[in-house]
Amino acid sequence: MLSEPCGLSLLLALPDDVFAIVSWSLSPRDLCNLSLCCQSLCALVASEKLWLTQCEMVGILPHRDLIEWRKGVSSYRALCRFLIGVQPLIGIWVHQNPELGNVVYVMPGFVSVVGCRIIPQELGPLGIEDGPILWAPVFEVLGNSDGSAAFFLHGRERGCDFFYPGSVKPVERTCNVLLLEVETRRQENEGKLLHSKSYVHVSDKDLRKVCRSNSGISMSQMVLGQNEVKVPFSRMAFSDRRKLLHILTTQIRQKIPDLANGPLFPRLRDDEENFQKDLVLLLERRSLLMQMYKLGGFRIDWKASPELPTDPTQLELSLIRKSLDHSSDFCNSPSDDDGHTESTKKKSLSGYFRDSLKNFLGKSSSINGSDASPKNGSSSSENKHAQLHEFLRPGDTIRLTLHASTVKLSSYRAWPNMHDSRFALYKLPMRVPTVDHEYAGLWGGTFGWPPGRPSKDKPGKALFFLLLSYEESQGQRNLIATKILEGTHYVLHPNGSAMFIVNTDEPSLDPFPWETDADSLPVNVKHAFMGEGIANGYGFRYPGSKPGSLFVFQNGLLAFIWKESKAILTLQRLNLQELLKKGERVPALSPIANFSYLTKSYSNVFAGVSNNSTCLSSPRFGLPLR
Repeated sequence: MLSEPCGLSLLLALPDDVFAIVSWSLSPRDLCNLSLCCQSLCALVASEKLWLTQCEMVGILPHRDLIEWRKGVSSYRALCRFLIGVQPLIGIWVHQNPELGNVVYVMPGFVSVVGCRIIPQELGPLGIEDGPILWAPVFEVLGNSDGSAAFFLHGRERGCDFFYPGSVKPVERTCNVLLLEVETRRQENEGKLLHSKSYVHVSDKDLRKVCRSNSGISMSQMVLGQNEVKVPFSRMAFSDRRKLLHILTTQIRQKIPDLANGPLFPRLRDDEENFQKDLVLLLERRSLLMQMYKLGGFRIDWKASPELPTDPTQLELSLIRKSLDHSSDFCNSPSDDDGHTESTKKKSLSGYFRDSLKNFLGKSSSINGSDASPKNGSSSSENKHAQLHEFLRPGDTIRLTLHASTVKLSSYRAWPNMHDSRFALYKLPMRVPTVDHEYAGLWGGTFGWPPGRPSKDKPGKALFFLLLSYEESQGQRNLIATKILEGTHYVLHPNGSAMFIVNTDEPSLDPFPWETDADSLPVNVKHAFMGEGIANGYGFRYPGSKPGSLFVFQNGLLAFIWKESKAILTLQRLNLQELLKKGERVPALSPIANFSYLTKSYSNVFAGVSNNSTCLSSPRFGLPLR
């Protein structure tokens, strides 16, 4: 038996290529632990080939894309750190509002992941594969040179595109909720305050002034001790959370420079020349964004702005309360969330910020107590809202934060039951097709036959996105088609409703009504199943159902036919990443609404342009639509 030093020497003698193969059986944590054993193993684990293998094991990118991404970081180890951190974010995220559909797909960019909203739209004559899909940017998470993550929220205000920089909390591996929050952070050394435009400073005097209006609150209640738990952002009332997000985004926004207004991800590799051009632009863009993120100069400097009060604590309490009353209509109106209207008050920047600060430092509005409870129901501790002075502590800095969390959620027919007062997106589980669940996954299509072909009276057909999943119920296996996007002008069916449910164990004997497809080729039906399709029921929220059949064709298409009306919904499997790389970008909404649109709406609030993608003649990226 070999002695331990001899075994170590044999391990160290292995070529990098061989040890990289061995490392397929090791996790990044195992490699980090191995590097702590001795200097020799530490040097061995530092091999670039070793960490390239680990990057491949994450499964986000193919080998050749990893080589391109390596240009933006210091090492493959740093790249692996970033990939592992953002991997749980990849996928489809949704929200209940608006009812037409709110679909955000998070996909790889360039040393980044990008959240892209699919705009509800009609399908043009080119079809799904060749017609451009409209999308708008929601957020980006960029990797720094050391593998750490930086967050950029996208938004549009007064006709200009802005970035809203922030941080990313550690992403939970099983996260199912993506939250936009404000995070407080203690400054250990006041003289070394971070010069990042993701921070806003809250002084001790600011909070003292606020707390004078709360005669029943002692100083021990105002300032949290070292052993006390920090109040989470979610504990505050909805109006306070919205107010804080609004004020913070107003102060941290940075106008997007021309160079940063380029592509967020490269085109398909089919066009190698343009693909390489995109990589050059993306590398320059990323360098500029990271420079803006680090050197934004983000602390509010009262002395440098003569129009602002030199000390915000000099504001009289009566003026703060008056400002809170005057600004309550602005802060609580739906237009503040959806970004469709601007305030009618004409203010200078300093005046607007002064009012915002008064509102921010003022005592929580009385409407906090009437904040609606989440739909899922909540505990009594959740209903007991925390106040602003409990969330903010003297000397804190506050910044925008992306928080990917794991929350226990109930669901109905694969659609999660969502909170109606959280600035959140909810992840839909994507099932990989298997032998038993071969139709699981994302599908898209339109009503009518042949599929994807507009008629003379209807030049564009509403594009539907459906998530197909399986559910065992009463001894039978059901295939459920959940609607997550609807391209009509005004919603027909509730978001998250089942367009059809079929029993895959019960064959259908109904014949398919058409003999040929769009290319005049014979239709070959592979399977047919009995089921029920959505129909008008008791009001909009409670649709009914009518019998129908699902047909599976040899070419991979699906078609559900309502037996009574003969209406047909044809579907094809989608690859969202490829569609977005061929798509066209449109402007985003205002920042908070762009992340999570909470206002009830039954129309297309995301489209500021024609609903027909064929009318667009703008560039592929940086689309300056009004």
